[in-house]
Amino acid sequence: MAEKVLSEKQLKFFEDIILKERDESLKMIKSINDMQSRGAKESAGDLSGYAFHQADQGSDTNSMENQVYMLEQEQEKVKMLNQSLRRLYEGNYGICEICGKAIPEERLKVISYARYCISCMEKEEKKKSKNSR
Repeated sequence: MAEKVLSEKQLKFFEDIILKERDESLKMIKSINDMQSRGAKESAGDLSGYAFHQADQGSDTNSMENQVYMLEQEQEKVKMLNQSLRRLYEGNYGICEICGKAIPEERLKVISYARYCISCMEKEEKKKSKNSR
């Protein structure tokens, strides 16, 4: 079954990393929401004195779409970070959810919310690419 791999000191280290990443993502979400609110207020104003150009409208639309994409990415990251915290508090953090082996500490330092070891992650990606064809 699953093996215990991280010491209390290591778990505290990763908890700090996860909490910091989550705070940064939440700040980014707030920033994007604020930008969207300002944009909505500006576009609702009376701009009849200004000429509209299709290219400007296209740029605005593209910018809003990028903001929505970034918002969705940050929200998903917060969700994964929260799941990582839950695993950490339950004693399952750093253990691959598929094979039950330890996820290398180096991987967790890069992707603190990693759920799978590299081998299992590669298998999952291959499955997804086959299913998307």
